[in-house]
Formats: sequence, structure tokens, C-alpha cells
Amino acid sequence: MPLWRSLAKLLSLAAILLAGGALVLWWQIDASMEQHSQAKPGTRIEVSSGASLRQVLAELSRVQALRHPRLIEWNLRLHGKSLRAQAGIYQLDAGASAREILEQLASGRVVLSQVTIVEGWDFAQMRQALNASPELVHEWRGLDDAAVMANLGMKGVPAEGRFFPDTYRFAAGTSDRHIYELAMQRMKERLQAEWAARAPDLPVRSAESALILASIVEKETGREDERPKVAAVFVNRLRLGMRLQSDPTVIYGLGTHYDGNLRRRDLETDGPYNSYTRGGLPPTPIALPGGASLHATLHPASIDALYFVATGNGDGGHQFSATYAEHNAALRRFLKRTGAVPDSAVRGGSP
Repeated sequence: MPLWRSLAKLLSLAAILLAGGALVLWWQIDASMEQHSQAKPGTRIEVSSGASLRQVLAELSRVQALRHPRLIEWNLRLHGKSLRAQAGIYQLDAGASAREILEQLASGRVVLSQVTIVEGWDFAQMRQALNASPELVHEWRGLDDAAVMANLGMKGVPAEGRFFPDTYRFAAGTSDRHIYELAMQRMKERLQAEWAARAPDLPVRSAESALILASIVEKETGREDERPKVAAVFVNRLRLGMRLQSDPTVIYGLGTHYDGNLRRRDLETDGPYNSYTRGGLPPTPIALPGGASLHATLHPASIDALYFVATGNGDGGHQFSATYAEHNAALRRFLKRTGAVPDSAVRGGSP
């Protein structure tokens, strides 16, 4: 056989082998996207801002979510695709395919952290909760309350009561600024909605006043079913020009001087938050009212009660009375049942 024919056969065989190898490689590259993760259930990875494709694939390989990261990289490049993984922490589904994992990263389906702002907290407690969250970026931790409000476009407005208590979910790395903005916006929306649908002829003349009264209602009872009745007592008192005589307002005014015991001298010492010595509402809210308290304040129960006192039954309930004589009788029942009058027992005070 002539030499040139032997060379031609060798070249043809080499071409066949190369073509076969290329087909196998192409199949492997294509099949790599359907291989399933071997990572342990609950495995999480963190994608840093600006991470490259190769860095992300290497991290997935490290936790055994991908078996052939280089084939995955080739697949993306051959198909003209790029992995735009959004920064954050991801929890990988057990047995997910490479394609599903990459889609999760590209769509930014990150693990959401959460922080809860409790109804009845004051603003200082809210700030403590945000500052203690390890998943938040604390841009505003070092600011005082006035600076926080200024940054929110509310310069000169007191911070108390302006933020809606709720559980807020967020991606790790979110700024605390976002939670402040979201909570403030949610309070504005809830307050405006409740104010627009308020009951007629209330002695509360503005949404601002409603917010203040709602914060007092929030602090007076932990029972949602009682809030319309508590609101009715204060609404009735405002109509008659009676002082609210609410212990929580006095406690708020004492600030860090409050040691857990409310004494007679505290009730008799005048101050802007002492609703025993001053008529009307205090100058600002005293807490973060929740949705139930906002609604109750603007839709009080249709009762003529002017007083309320704890029942002492251990359920947090109160006895509501229309007259001072009824109130005293309810107070005597409480004394007989418990043998003492704790700070939280009497609400509504004297006529």
C-alpha cells in the first residue's frame, strides 16, 4: 500500500477518534447541568458581592453541590451564558440539579433572616433589637434618635411610636436603614388607613393624636379583646374633660428612673407625661402601637365606662365601670381576691 494511503487512513482514524472524543466531551458538558447535588441537607453557601463565576463554582464544588465545576463553566461559556449570582446566603435543596442550583443563585433566592419588633416596645427597645441582629449591616447604630429621624426625612419629629411593630424578613447584608424605612412606611400606611375609616365624633382631632392614644391603649392591656373597651374609657374621659390617669404614661416619663415600682410621689410629681396631673394627651406616643390598638382607638367600644381595674383572675382581664362607686366595688373584689394592689391593678384612677 502506498505511503500516502496509509497516512490518509491514519488521518481519517484520528479524525474519527477526535470527533468521537468531541462528541463524548460535548455530551459530558451537556449532562453536567443535570447532575444532582451530593451536598448534605441544609447546606448553605455565601456568595460575596462581585464574586466571579469560577469562585462561585468552586464554592459549590467544595460543599459537593457540583461534581464537575469546570464542565459547568464550559457549558455556560459554550452557550453564551454567564452566572450573575446575586450576593447573599443560599440554602441548597438536597439533590437539586446543577441547573436548578444555578437558577436559584441567578434569581437571588437567598435565605431570609428576620427581626421582630414587638407591640408595646418603645423606640429604644426597637433600636436594641436592630443593633443586636448579626445579619444586618449597622449603618445607623452610632446615630442618636434625632439623627435617625433626620435621615428618614423627619427632622425634628420624635421617633417614639413612628414604627410599626411586626416581624421583618430580609436578606443577610441588608442595611438597618431598610428596616427603619420599611417600619416607618408601614406605620404611616396603617395609621392613615385607620384614620380614614375612623368612627364619627371622636374627641381625637388628628391622626397624630390617635397615634398617641393608641400607644397608651397598647400599654394598658395585653388582651386584644379588651382594647376597644380600654380605648372607650379614655375616649369617654377625653369627652368629659377628665384626666386620663394612666400609669404607663407616668412610667414612660420616669424613663430610666423607673425601678419597677410606681409610687404615690411619682403620680403626684408633675411632668409632661404625667396624665394624673395634666389633662389631655401626653406630647408624644409612649410606645409602638400595633394594628389592634390603632383600630381599637379609632373604633372604641360603645360603653359608658370611665374606670377599669384588674380582676385578679390571672388572665390579664379588667373590670370596667361607669361610676366611681362601681369602680370601688370592683377594686374591693380585687383586694379580697389578691390581698394586694400591684402597680398594674388600677386603671382610670379617681374622678
